[in-house]
Amino acid sequence: MSAEDRFSMSAEKYLAKHNILIYFEDSIAQLLEHREENPKLNSIKFLSEYFNALRDGNHTMFREYSFVHVTSHNRASFVRLFWKCYRQIGKKGDLLSVNEYHSLLTLLCPDFPFEIVQKTARIILLDDAMDCLISFSDFIYAFQIQFYYEEFIEKVHDQYQSLIQTQRSPRDPVVVPSGTDDTSIHQNSHHPADGVDAMQYFRAVFPLCDRSNYSTPPANSLKEILFNVPRVSFYGFLMAMAKSESINDHIGRLPPKSELLEGADSELTSVAV
Repeated sequence: MSAEDRFSMSAEKYLAKHNILIYFEDSIAQLLEHREENPKLNSIKFLSEYFNALRDGNHTMFREYSFVHVTSHNRASFVRLFWKCYRQIGKKGDLLSVNEYHSLLTLLCPDFPFEIVQKTARIILLDDAMDCLISFSDFIYAFQIQFYYEEFIEKVHDQYQSLIQTQRSPRDPVVVPSGTDDTSIHQNSHHPADGVDAMQYFRAVFPLCDRSNYSTPPANSLKEILFNVPRVSFYGFLMAMAKSESINDHIGRLPPKSELLEGADSELTSVAV
């Protein structure tokens, strides 16, 4: 946000945009809880450490899902935390099941919903392959998209369902964008009609971008995905989002896929609250 935009906002809009009241309320609640256990707790030091951790994105470990999920900063920070804690799995080349990934997530957030892990797996595997094993790199980028853009994905799914009712044709080829130049065109044997006109889909999705009440990917990133293919499936669209370097840069928490298992924590981009 530019200085001009910041100072043109009312105090109420600024507080709402950056979720300041959420963090003030949470910091006080955490302070009172810890002071019950330790009456000699230094309140100023505690609050200083709380907001330093919040600034650095180190504040979501072992927190309840309602807190982890409540802001885009928390969601992005949690994705980064998951990467920091478990990237050794990727380095070893281990493949894990949906249940195993969920178990890892619950070690960081005890009540993390299984449904979000299922939705992440569908981006990678589709419904009829949910028992397959998934690599760490495939999982984490798909998880980032599903978790960070959850509300946006729900809305673009509704748009997709509306379009497919009028464009369904069993003989049409479906283009699954890969996020690279070598986009493949194939007949989807599992869902032969699962595709819509890509340009019409972009026109339906574009008004959903740049909303203030939920996170959305940059419109230019969606253009990169949808402007170069004739038709697209819904999960193909989500997979292309997961592979998009520009969307990953926009979220700003994970390194590029080529550096996922190599980069040091200090190389990650900080996201301000």
